[in-house]
Amino acid sequence: MTTERQLNQPLGGNAMPRFGGIASMMRLPLATSPEGLDAAFIGVPLDIGTSHRPGARFGPRAIRAESALLRPYNMATGAAPFDALQVADLGDVPINTYSLEKSLAIITAFYARVLDAGCVPLTLGGDHTIALPILRAMAARHGPVAMVHVDAHADVNEHMFGEPVAHGTPFRRAVEEGLLQGNKVFQIGLRGTGYAADDFDWPRQQGFTVVPAHELWWQSLAPLMQRVRQTIGDAPCYLSFDIDGIDPAYAGGTGTPEIGGLTVPQALEIVRGCQGLNLVGADLVEVSPPYDPSGNTALLGANLLYEMLCALPGVPRR
Repeated sequence: MTTERQLNQPLGGNAMPRFGGIASMMRLPLATSPEGLDAAFIGVPLDIGTSHRPGARFGPRAIRAESALLRPYNMATGAAPFDALQVADLGDVPINTYSLEKSLAIITAFYARVLDAGCVPLTLGGDHTIALPILRAMAARHGPVAMVHVDAHADVNEHMFGEPVAHGTPFRRAVEEGLLQGNKVFQIGLRGTGYAADDFDWPRQQGFTVVPAHELWWQSLAPLMQRVRQTIGDAPCYLSFDIDGIDPAYAGGTGTPEIGGLTVPQALEIVRGCQGLNLVGADLVEVSPPYDPSGNTALLGANLLYEMLCALPGVPRR
């Protein structure tokens, strides 16, 4: 005789006021182990790789607080993730706030345990440095991965102040370490000023598809995402979403804002367009709450993380 497993559900607003209860992601149960979980929200409160405005260390806490407004059913897509997946909040990775180098190893080891348990991690950043140690764990588990990368910046600097690891270098290091399938990497929303005319040429030379923001103004991104799905196919794919990919009119609470970015509907089209990919993990990084006291940037981050959960393999549509 088998008993049907009881799936975790977000705490509803009629069971506990949304301003009450424990501020876990979507007010889901807290877990201390990834065992038995299909997916988990994980905070990485690190911002010592930041080059300009700090504060992303407070991103996970702010995103969790704003996520109290979320409900379990996606009215637009019909996705009902909590009908089929066991999901919980695994808390924060205990990074070393005085050592970026030591933090990288701590993050990789944490994610290795999560992936070994068969759990898909959905990450609340933190600055974009954290993508490198996460990708190290991903590649150790799955081999080199495809990637959908939404950002104002390519994050492929060779060095920053002579340092090989910072929030502007993770994907240069990822290529050098063989963590990515270069011909299955899309960078969407790149823009702003640069140091040289060829700043975005290096990723193209690695096989990346670079889609600058100005080529996407006033357009639906559904056709682009169809192309993304066709190109990536069933390869294991990682989604890395820097909140500064979105225009600062909608997401000003970030460390390195750039004008002329994606709109919120375009951001939703990108994440919803990842449904059908073999997503093995995703992150939402660079929310810096001190620069948006309204909470709107963190609220947007919370919604995008929920949409990432809805796009995972195995999520039914009602």
